[in-house]
Amino acid sequence: MSAPRVTILLPTYNEAAFVDACLQTLKAQDYPGEIEIVVADGDSTDDTVERVEEWQTRLSLLRLIRNPRRIQSHGLNLAAEQSTGEILIRADAHTTYPPDYVRLTVDRLESSDATVVGGIQDPVRAGGFGDAVAIAMKSRIASGPARFRHATRRSEVDTVYLGGFRKADFVRLGGFRELPSRVAEDADLYFRWRRQGAKVVADPAIVAFYTPRDTVAGLWRQYYLYGLAKADMLYVNGRWPSMRPLAPLTLILALLGGAGLAATGRWVPLAAVMALWQGALLVAARARPRVMLAASIMHLAYGSGLVRGLMRRPASVRGRVS
Repeated sequence: MSAPRVTILLPTYNEAAFVDACLQTLKAQDYPGEIEIVVADGDSTDDTVERVEEWQTRLSLLRLIRNPRRIQSHGLNLAAEQSTGEILIRADAHTTYPPDYVRLTVDRLESSDATVVGGIQDPVRAGGFGDAVAIAMKSRIASGPARFRHATRRSEVDTVYLGGFRKADFVRLGGFRELPSRVAEDADLYFRWRRQGAKVVADPAIVAFYTPRDTVAGLWRQYYLYGLAKADMLYVNGRWPSMRPLAPLTLILALLGGAGLAATGRWVPLAAVMALWQGALLVAARARPRVMLAASIMHLAYGSGLVRGLMRRPASVRGRVS
């Protein structure tokens, strides 16, 4: 029996610094079947498109399409529409992949009753502030206990990093939805599948090496949007896939409450919250200042985005989903 044809869906926007390494590892896959790659580029202003076009001379099944709306979920849906594979694998340009990545994803999908199979996101140290971010992302205290970062055995989960699934199942569900935050389309997709009784499985044998944001501003924006997206998911789906967002939400509310009391001269509550929070970060970061800074940004940005998102009217959020 021949191996099913695979299409890799790769959205890009200004990924010139990362796309070569990403495509190099996708080219080096040891999968025995055909691998098609569809890159949906959001009209990049750097030379991402030129780099992808150069790769077309080395990868005969690489196609480049436009995503003029620059929205990742829209680009992924466009790529899926253009795909010819039986199995779709979501990819990210900030990520590189071991040679067995596609093979293991397809094998686990074909040999189980799972609808979605994914693996572990392993943040890599690439220099500068990004090193601190990578260390923080590997800490349960800093980044939370999500199993797509910390799983040690194959198990059913609420979401995975990236993931592979059958095209027929994807089409039946209606593809990715565009949330107002314009992120978290994969978590939303997997939640909708699970609500229908489907299984989403994480296997630690499947590993993807992710390059984190390497600036304070970039990290803040990323995690702020993650928090905003969790509010989107609550209002759109009626519940969260997990209770993990409660931790950063509690932190922000505690800091705001403490600050309010401090304004009236009662400093002890705020000092207690700060001491507990920074003490936990001190342990997680092993007293490394830049790691503590990265973890602090992740907590504050995520929590701030979540609070801001929850302040919107639920009906207005639901009305903007497409």
